[in-house]
Amino acid sequence: MAAELIVTTATKKVFRDGDKALKVFNADFPKAEVLNEALITARVEEVGGVNVPKVLEVSVFEGKWAITFDFIEGKTLQQLMDENPEKLPEYMEKMVDLHLSIMSKQCPLLNKLKDKMSRQIMDTEVLDDVTVYDMRTQLDSMPKHTKLCHGDFNPTNIIVKDDGTMFVLDWVHATQGNASADVARTYLLFCLQDQNKADMYMDLFCKKTGTAKKYVQKWLPIVAAAQLSKKRPQEAQLLQQWANVCDYQ
Repeated sequence: MAAELIVTTATKKVFRDGDKALKVFNADFPKAEVLNEALITARVEEVGGVNVPKVLEVSVFEGKWAITFDFIEGKTLQQLMDENPEKLPEYMEKMVDLHLSIMSKQCPLLNKLKDKMSRQIMDTEVLDDVTVYDMRTQLDSMPKHTKLCHGDFNPTNIIVKDDGTMFVLDWVHATQGNASADVARTYLLFCLQDQNKADMYMDLFCKKTGTAKKYVQKWLPIVAAAQLSKKRPQEAQLLQQWANVCDYQ
């Protein structure tokens, strides 16, 4: 295969082969998770109204599980933000509008966000039993919605084509649930990199939707506790601080 390596992460490598992108997972990566990513992406494709790279094939490449997608030519929104800092407000507004477009959809065959987050909080090893109980109790009390939630919505997962069309990648964490929980996750992901961008994102979402900021903030400790289950050392300190904040005045 005359393919070009374009991305390497801890769990996979992504190659470009003409108009296709081949995501090759590590040899020890669970087969079920590969198949689940392909299935979730295909279900989001079927929703319509969201630009998603199409799943073309699930295969075994050199003894490793792989998924082939359409290759989307363009730059990530993160690249554009880095290259054109003066355009940050414009890019942020487009990102919020894109998020709102996604959350206006429903995909009833996806897992429920509350169920997934409850499992993640249970899998968190760094929180004591009392905090885990408090987080799960608070999660259970939050309003139940069925909106399409990406689960990892951040500028590195958005490809912008030359004509401005935006495609959203990496749907493996997608669920159906409360939009404000998905916004809280994006806010925390921004916080790990840039507090100014995090605040800008939160303010824009609340302004455009008429949502009280305090309501989104109530999700932050729960989302932080769930995010800790991913066991990323570089995130642990900040997420633990958020997870231990149980209420906002």
